[in-house]
Amino acid sequence: MRRFIALALAAPLLALPALAEAPRLPDIARLEALDATLGRALKGAFAEGPREDLAVLTAALAGAPGPLDPAGDWQCRTLKLGGFLPLVAYGNFACRIAPDGAGGWVLEKTTGSQRQIGTLTPQEGGALYTGVGYVSGGPAVRYDALPPDDQTPVEPGQTIAQVGLFEQMGPSRARLLLPLPLLESDFDILYLTR
Repeated sequence: MRRFIALALAAPLLALPALAEAPRLPDIARLEALDATLGRALKGAFAEGPREDLAVLTAALAGAPGPLDPAGDWQCRTLKLGGFLPLVAYGNFACRIAPDGAGGWVLEKTTGSQRQIGTLTPQEGGALYTGVGYVSGGPAVRYDALPPDDQTPVEPGQTIAQVGLFEQMGPSRARLLLPLPLLESDFDILYLTR
């Protein structure tokens, strides 16, 4: 994970066009904690999570990351680990991934009360995700317009910063690992299938 973070941090210094939105300083710490946070969250989920949700979690984590070719329409479901409950797997919603014109993609969850939109920037081992989560009609601001050092939700829409690692395990399966989300849970996984 540290090599992934180092590439994300070095890219703005090298002015690589593919990195549309560099992680904000508070989000870098969240990315660096991805492996440790996921381990703690999984321990709780497997100890106390509902059996049917554990089956979804197991499917979401199965498979090694491979080449990225994520453009298109997806079904996506959010899994929340830790926080209020050890594990909750929500039903499927619609997501779309489209090329961003700079060598990456834009990921958008287009249905459900909780939405998200952000960029996927190819990196070694997957893609860096920088985006926002929000409720109601739309995000208050884009990721790159969030206050640089503040993690407080922005109104309207309770817009929050999201950062993570996107991995594609095959042509019809992918996952977005979101460490230390700012609301509700300790770790989120967006599981994408088509």
